[in-house]
Amino acid sequence: MASVIKSPTGRPISASAAKLRLLKTLRCTLRYEKKAWQSGAVHVAGVDEVGRGSLFGPVVAAAVILDPAYRVRGLRDSKLLLPERREVLAERIRGHAVAWAIAAVDAARIDQINIYQASRVAMREAVMLLACKPDHLLVDAVRLDCQLPQNPIIHGDALSASIAAASILAKVERDRMMCEWDVVFPAYGLASHKGYSTPRHLAALREHGPSPLHRQSFAPVWQNPVPQEAFAFMNEGDSSDDDSQEIADADPGEGVADGLPEDLGGIVALGKI
Repeated sequence: MASVIKSPTGRPISASAAKLRLLKTLRCTLRYEKKAWQSGAVHVAGVDEVGRGSLFGPVVAAAVILDPAYRVRGLRDSKLLLPERREVLAERIRGHAVAWAIAAVDAARIDQINIYQASRVAMREAVMLLACKPDHLLVDAVRLDCQLPQNPIIHGDALSASIAAASILAKVERDRMMCEWDVVFPAYGLASHKGYSTPRHLAALREHGPSPLHRQSFAPVWQNPVPQEAFAFMNEGDSSDDDSQEIADADPGEGVADGLPEDLGGIVALGKI
């Protein structure tokens, strides 16, 4: 029988609420970064993703190399920050970090390889896009498929300043994307819940069915199948040959760190410095 989580008053609380309470008790510091620097690392990158639990759109990841000489005050898990505060911190991170990059894996790719693997691919791609080669990674909870030294840290976005910075950049970017898609799919209320399983979103799925950008492999989506009109560009000729040629013409060394494997499909680079 599953255990019931209770508050200090004895009232039961949800697992997500219990996790938020735990995160609020953790201190976000440079402790892990300092250990990496003391071991000889120079460019320590924090890596995190957002959107794993969303029913709609991509999972977005970011990688950030903080400047040891500049402290961005107020860094913590993006889930614990108000949207306005995240925007302020994101601007400071982008302005003062040694390097940062953002990447996303789209819903179609998520359905192909599952959300866990898609999250790892997005995080690895963000690392590959860093203009400055990292020599050590601090990753939130998982290990990435690359040869770089790395430390998976449970609740890393609440404990490591670098991972927290990555969490903030990824969250701000994904929220922006959801607000833009809200204009295209106004029936779902994406701007308010960012694609997560809120009562409003689930009710919209029951009434309208999923959009082409919903994650078809997620139960609340496939349980509400209603045919949707495809975008016009989805019916156009296959452009994979043109895309392959464009990739082949690109500089193979640009923004790619040594020791990292080749990229997979379904990935979008959203920004880098």
